[in-house]
Amino acid sequence: MKRLVVFLLLLSLLICGCAQKSEQKSELKKATLVIFNAGSLSKPLEDLSKEFEKYMRSKGYKVEIRMESSGSIDAVRKITDLGRKADVIAVADYQLLRDMMYPKYINFYIAFATNEIVIAYTNNSKYADEINSSNWYNILAKNGVVFGFSDPNRDPCGYRTLMAIKLSDYKYGKDIFKELIENNTNIKAEDGKILVPPEVVTNSKIILRPKSVELLGLLESGAIDYAFEYKSVALQHNLKFVELPNEVNLKSPKLEKYYAKVKVFLEFKNKTIPAKPIVYGVAIPKNAEHKKLAIEFLKFMLSDEGRKIFERDHQEFLPKPIAYGSVPKEIAEVIG
Repeated sequence: MKRLVVFLLLLSLLICGCAQKSEQKSELKKATLVIFNAGSLSKPLEDLSKEFEKYMRSKGYKVEIRMESSGSIDAVRKITDLGRKADVIAVADYQLLRDMMYPKYINFYIAFATNEIVIAYTNNSKYADEINSSNWYNILAKNGVVFGFSDPNRDPCGYRTLMAIKLSDYKYGKDIFKELIENNTNIKAEDGKILVPPEVVTNSKIILRPKSVELLGLLESGAIDYAFEYKSVALQHNLKFVELPNEVNLKSPKLEKYYAKVKVFLEFKNKTIPAKPIVYGVAIPKNAEHKKLAIEFLKFMLSDEGRKIFERDHQEFLPKPIAYGSVPKEIAEVIG
């Protein structure tokens, strides 16, 4: 009887020990990936994250992805100014990674996707049945029409909106920037240089938001009539939009020299940003707590599968992503 009791006791201890080891093993396979991302990347990254979580589950890992969307400048400053930690940072302008993070905060960055500026609207927008790619600036200037764009001090879509409107001066041979921007804000232009004060003040004709996707609710509620957005965002939300000429929309690599007529000076950072074709960027910060997992995520994102997910969400990839700096070999192999 005593032997049976001892045997059962040892068996119980063995089972408990195995269960504890199994639990510890399970804990080791759990991981959290933190992403700071541009608001315009929210939809494709959400869809990519779901597929990545499935992919990692097939490898025996339970991954939780936490995305934190903001304007791209805000995303960068969370790391550089506030010292916050992220495993991946994905922004709407790769130049921000180059100029504000490399090489102090990141060892490498990758230019991977493109976009274009459009003017989004709804059926309820004033003059919705009249606006087109030839008269949009006249429509926006009409009394009672309210339009919005994101804060150029916080979001690339904001300073790209200013660039696009200034480029319109050259395209159409008219003072469009003065009529739409200078007459309604404290933003000024000296020839092709746009001067953005630390705090942008607007009148009732223009509404600013920290990131461009925050304008969508205002647009759909009728609080504003038009919003300068990325084409991908307008398509993702089934909005109507005016396509702008290539000389204005910042889409065409062939027009890089033409775009360079315009630049934006952000006074709060003492930083000048030249107008260039829109290119998104991604990197792994040096302070990432899960670097190996972040590398796996970028490998998946830059793979053919990742490209398909982005393009289903109307976010075009570059024909071939471009890497700068000391790129991990696992990622370099995917890019080719």
